[in-house]
Amino acid sequence: MSKAFTKEDDTPPERSVRKRASTGLPPGAPNYMTADGARRFRTELASLKDAESERANHLRMLLASASIVEPPSTPPEGAVFGAKVTVRAPDGHEQIHRIVGVDEVYLEPDFVSWTSPNGRALLGAEHGQRVMLETNGASRKFTIVRIDY
Repeated sequence: MSKAFTKEDDTPPERSVRKRASTGLPPGAPNYMTADGARRFRTELASLKDAESERANHLRMLLASASIVEPPSTPPEGAVFGAKVTVRAPDGHEQIHRIVGVDEVYLEPDFVSWTSPNGRALLGAEHGQRVMLETNGASRKFTIVRIDY
């Protein structure tokens, strides 16, 4: 039998040992956060009675790793990080999504991470454009009807 068809080494290939941050971002990736999210985390940190609690330490870590993104001074053509995007389904039902950082998604029910499939679909989308969004486990087409900053 030809050597081309034999297995010479039974050891598995090396896997990357890079660890992901608790945010889910790979090491070195920017941890974007809206100015509003940073303000909310700072307010929560200041209100904690135990400045050395696990939550306080977690908030300090989030804020230290964050790249704060201020709202644009002039509204851009399409949706950018921090935008509130209103979309309409063909049945007329409207939803609002705000594109935020990975640490902010739990602050409000309509927040979507910029790294999520819905966040990526909305980034750069313009008024009137149709986008595919995941809702309740299914992809549906929506039309962008409003973008606020």
